[in-house]
Amino acid sequence: MSALLEVSGISKSFDGFKAINDLSFSINEAELRAVIGPNGAGKTTFMDIVTGKTRPDEGEVLWGETSKSLLRMNEAQIAREGIGRKFQRPTVFEDQSVAENLTMALKALRSPFAVLGWRSSGRSAARVAALADEVGLSAHVARKAGELSHGQKQWLEIGMLLAQEPRLLLVDEPAAGMTLAEREQTTTLLRRLAETRAVVVVEHDMDFVRRLDCRVTVLHQGSVLAEGSLDHVTRNPDVIDVYLGR
Repeated sequence: MSALLEVSGISKSFDGFKAINDLSFSINEAELRAVIGPNGAGKTTFMDIVTGKTRPDEGEVLWGETSKSLLRMNEAQIAREGIGRKFQRPTVFEDQSVAENLTMALKALRSPFAVLGWRSSGRSAARVAALADEVGLSAHVARKAGELSHGQKQWLEIGMLLAQEPRLLLVDEPAAGMTLAEREQTTTLLRRLAETRAVVVVEHDMDFVRRLDCRVTVLHQGSVLAEGSLDHVTRNPDVIDVYLGR
């Protein structure tokens, strides 16, 4: 199976601090992957590089069947290629309803000229309903986003990303601030999404990672320290030393 995303030998320094140090790993299509590691391990910088927010000093980031270089693209081009990123704090339009938030996400796909003449259609309404259903918000489409719980806002934002039909979703600490029930629902959602696309979850919470039951990449000082199942990596003496032993 060829990799959907291949990060190869990337390094990045900020004022002499090496945030990423010769990092290489790959993500396959329809794969769920957790990325863990202590603070400063390079998790956020890795996501910044993949999404075009930060340029590495060296290395390559290749995408898709034809191994296109993401480093030759800007953030908007990378998003159009099908890479969606969800930040830790949900960014939804609080004064708009769930349906309106999802509709705006659909509309955002179009060119500026197409947006000017854009009208909601039966097809877009059906798509909005399907997205709401996919993220478990069917019963809340008319509610303002500001009235939703923290977990529901996270799901809405995932729905807004799904409107763009990404092939790779980067999700930053989805479990933070959620109730136990919301965390369980989020686990189910992410696992289901990974059946049809690649989903990379950056997470601190080991209990949540265990629930995801997927391949885990452990970062330390900007490099891959270990990779495998959670049980495999948590038995690794180096991982115990730098991460779990603290």
